[in-house]
Amino acid sequence: MDNHSVLVVDDDKEIRDAIEIYLRNEGLTVMKAKDGVEAIEKLHECEVHLIILDIMMPRLDGITTTFRIREEKNIPIIILSAKSEDTDKILGLQIGADDYVTKPFNPLELIARVKSQLRRYVALGTYEGNDKLIRIHGLTLDPSAKEVAVDGDVVRLTPIEYKIVELLMTNAGRVFSISEIYERVWKEPGFNAENTVAVHIRKIREKIEIDPKNPRYLKVVWGIGYKIEK
Repeated sequence: MDNHSVLVVDDDKEIRDAIEIYLRNEGLTVMKAKDGVEAIEKLHECEVHLIILDIMMPRLDGITTTFRIREEKNIPIIILSAKSEDTDKILGLQIGADDYVTKPFNPLELIARVKSQLRRYVALGTYEGNDKLIRIHGLTLDPSAKEVAVDGDVVRLTPIEYKIVELLMTNAGRVFSISEIYERVWKEPGFNAENTVAVHIRKIREKIEIDPKNPRYLKVVWGIGYKIEK
């Protein structure tokens, strides 16, 4: 994890400082911001590999900040949310956050999720080492460039979205259950993964399908899971 930098964004100084200690103990470089405005400024000034982002903040909240970051960058975003902010948590995933941790959080869980996201981001697209283009009708996956295109137009996917599309396209025609998708992409047991996977599937459809409600590529197999048609 050396040389990787994490931006911690929270209006509570004690939380920022505590997270910094845990991350530095893992050999990570840490930057801090007290709200979304300051976070975006730091993103423009420094190289950041991952963001830990609180939802409830003054000036610019975590949801709006996530939306603005996703207009420019695909770096992993982990949302910090209180239990009372479940709807905000789902909204955060819908607009591009990659994961969430609920306050009060277990430091070991937070570190595990940071490491998991960094591994995927830094070594994006490691399934079976296949660098050949995969084409399914108008959908193209370029593993070497880590890009997905629809009818020749590159689609901006988050790291998690890319990994889901890569898994399904490299195994076109095979149905993956929700828990299997979660375990293969998130690299952890897929307990209660339905909402998390469903949110990412919905976002992928909005980006790759002409009519997301009548998908051409990413199909649901009711009661089983999802697949991309051959």
